[in-house]
Amino acid sequence: MYSALATPPPTPPIPSWLTLESCESDDRQARIPPPALSHTLHQADGSVLSLAADNRRIYSGSQADIHVWCRDSFQLVGLLQGHTGSVLALELYKDKSWLISSSGDSTVRIWNTETMELLYILTPFAGYGSGDIFSIAFSATSQTLFLGCQNTSLQWFDFSEGSRDWNANTEPGSTHLGEHLSLKQSLSRKPHKFFDSQPQPAGRPIPSPHPSSNSFPVTPSSTVRSLPGATTPPLAQHHQLQMSSSDSNPGDVSEEHKPSEPRVLSIPQDNWVPSAHYGYIYCMAIVPEHESDGQTTQKQHVTQLVTGSGDEDVKLWSYSADPSDTANNITLLHTFYAQVGGVLSIISRNGNIYAGCQSGHVKIWDIETKTLVRTIIAQENVDILSLSMTDGELYTCSAGGCIQRFSPTFDKTGCWRGHSGPVLTSIIVPSRHDGKKAADDRRDLITGASDNNIKVWAIRRSSAQQPGCLLPETTLSHNSVPSQETNPAGETDEAEASDTLVNALSQFISFSSVSGSLSHHEDCRQAAIWLKKCLIQFGAESQLLYGIEGKNPVVFGLFRGSESKQARRRVLFYGHYDVIAAGPPSSWQHDPFTLTGLNGYLYGRGVTDNKGPVLAVACAASEMLARRSLDIDLVLLIEGEEEAGSGGFEEAVRKYKDQIGHIDAILVSNSYWIDDARPCITYGLRGVIHATIEVQGEGPDVHSGVDGGAHIEPMMDMTKVLSKLSEGTRIAVPGFYDNVRKPVSEEDESFRLLSEVTGRTPASFSSRWREPTLSVHSIQDSGLSGNPTIIPSRVRAKISVRIVPDQDLKAITEAIESSIQATFDELQSPNSLHITIDRTADWWIGSFDHPWFKSLESAIYDEWGVQPLRIREGGSIPSVPFLEKEFGCPALHLPMGQSSDQAHLRNERISLNNLRKGKSVVERFFHRMSTTTE
Repeated sequence: MYSALATPPPTPPIPSWLTLESCESDDRQARIPPPALSHTLHQADGSVLSLAADNRRIYSGSQADIHVWCRDSFQLVGLLQGHTGSVLALELYKDKSWLISSSGDSTVRIWNTETMELLYILTPFAGYGSGDIFSIAFSATSQTLFLGCQNTSLQWFDFSEGSRDWNANTEPGSTHLGEHLSLKQSLSRKPHKFFDSQPQPAGRPIPSPHPSSNSFPVTPSSTVRSLPGATTPPLAQHHQLQMSSSDSNPGDVSEEHKPSEPRVLSIPQDNWVPSAHYGYIYCMAIVPEHESDGQTTQKQHVTQLVTGSGDEDVKLWSYSADPSDTANNITLLHTFYAQVGGVLSIISRNGNIYAGCQSGHVKIWDIETKTLVRTIIAQENVDILSLSMTDGELYTCSAGGCIQRFSPTFDKTGCWRGHSGPVLTSIIVPSRHDGKKAADDRRDLITGASDNNIKVWAIRRSSAQQPGCLLPETTLSHNSVPSQETNPAGETDEAEASDTLVNALSQFISFSSVSGSLSHHEDCRQAAIWLKKCLIQFGAESQLLYGIEGKNPVVFGLFRGSESKQARRRVLFYGHYDVIAAGPPSSWQHDPFTLTGLNGYLYGRGVTDNKGPVLAVACAASEMLARRSLDIDLVLLIEGEEEAGSGGFEEAVRKYKDQIGHIDAILVSNSYWIDDARPCITYGLRGVIHATIEVQGEGPDVHSGVDGGAHIEPMMDMTKVLSKLSEGTRIAVPGFYDNVRKPVSEEDESFRLLSEVTGRTPASFSSRWREPTLSVHSIQDSGLSGNPTIIPSRVRAKISVRIVPDQDLKAITEAIESSIQATFDELQSPNSLHITIDRTADWWIGSFDHPWFKSLESAIYDEWGVQPLRIREGGSIPSVPFLEKEFGCPALHLPMGQSSDQAHLRNERISLNNLRKGKSVVERFFHRMSTTTE
């Protein structure tokens, strides 16, 4: 019923753990303007404990009531009354026009947002013994409401039609509210075994973040009350209370009609997990259904839930409401340990879990790999009470009244004092303007605090093209380069497909994913996340694989071929998303991390090494999948440490080898043509041994004028050791050349052809590709730079040795170490020698006669109309021989770039024509793989 607004109850004191702290803000943050404050709403009867909002209204929870505000007029238009404790959580379920509220009175209430009628009162199992219901989460997929309780239990109720939970509460003998008053005595406040022996984390009392009431939880007086002097529209003929469509001009109250009596529901005994945590369950969130796993297929009835507690843990649960499974089955999948104080707020977005903790830290875990990917220190030792996120931007709200904004790469982009008290709750919703939804790029951040104020902040939606965003549903601007007339099968125009490739590459290039650099570690992770999402959008299953902690993840992708073929061939494509540092942007013609098209070339760091070829292969599989012509399985392993030595890649492959599965052929595209005119196929790589030689003297650096001649100088020892490693152009290591493969006539003929095309001598190709070499890269000493009078006490040299077929990598490495040590021993120097093998990679050679080699060679010929040149590379790719040995199948190398692509240098580029034709060659090759008999 409606009546004059009574005097609100006195506001209980704010718990000591929510004491106001000053907002720490440095000069840089002070110069970043906060979002515009659109409006302030003052909730006169107490702190704003919870918030929800739909298109028309804002709902705010206080110490007892739910305030209803009009979003157009920002006026208070009503109160939802009935709870006898603090309204601790609010959630909307728009499909059924439900507003769900939980309270310190141990009940959950469900209201109709169209009529403002109280529909259901839900009591947890164990009744009032459950204590305050701090958190709720509703899964639209499973139609299930989850409750986080003070007695550490996790409970749920399935509202789906025909569920056993619903049926159990509608059987004969179940009651409405009027018949349910007999529960009053059984649910009244009394000692409970949980409170007599309440679990706590070691050394830390479990805080209670919200005030609660000891009043009886179920009352028959749940009503909607208007403002003093305000009226509400007449009741509808079905006797349900309604509010006007605008809420800003309520009509008259009809005192004759009262809302129908709510139904009281009880959570069944089977629907709870006692001691789900060892502390109060302060927060919970549903993992967005499309992010619950990295696969494209998911069980329809499975929901993933995350819960946070005062015990400093975050738990990931899987709930199944499928009738074919065990009824209402919930399983603990994983426990994440925050270890920085109780978890007070939590959200799940973009495949991550974000947990706000008492210490002022925000912990971020990757759901797929269950690894901690980041810790943000939002405010040191100031509790993070609420988190909100939109378009990858994270907003943290603290007990100090401070609001901070972080970019998708976790850079702090804003910090402002939002309230004069702890910010207890926040939400982000689409903006409204002049009574209508605002433009798509506008959002409202709504915050509520202990200062009794609700504030509406106007924030602008992030650009769809910023790093971290998926490809748009439609293609970006078209390129001026003419498209190919047909695809490899001769079926369709490729203009739209090539735009997709270029548009994806423009986003991929925008990540400065420099490996081996701590300052770019997050850029690498964001690039991996983007690539994973891109592959999913292209039609693959994808996830991140971790081999060694601290190393960048490997992006795993799987394009499944047509189900019509029983025994599909499986091709593994290897590539990398990390790049070499670009150097000063001023040294480039264009921004190195902005894709720029000029005269038929695309410029940007990584465009040819190796992001362009990676996306070309992915687009090829995606287009074939769309045409139902992909008759093979394509596995992609795209690593993030190739430019820094491939650390963690081998470990990840071995760890997930069963998931990768059987492989028939390995495809690589990470090299270049021998010139800019004729396509090539690469069939060989040299191996490499990188080593550090160090000679250490007995004392410190000395002056050559004072001590020269009195010491055996480490630099003299080093020069003698290095001089003995070679004799002319040959490496002077015993047995070094014993197993070097002899030249074959077929290869000599290939070198003569290359000589005619390039103008270089055949011997130059042999020395670069077929013969081993030794190089001294640097000599560093401990002396003062540029001082010619210092005798350094320590000298360090970096060397590399390139090996060729059929040299044994391990044997050659040991031979080099032994030879260096033997030379040094002959010197009988008092100095000490240390040899470190920094990195090794084996050689690789393909077979001209293998069916897969012939298939790839034919695919190149069919696309370009000329026979490809057969070339080798003097460099090394460690992962190629490793993958070949690990999976017991041949590797193939398709270069897409040209010799002038400037990989690792300034103004790196790739020909757009090469990129498009490279994609077409891959499609042709995949088609041949499915039809060739090995």
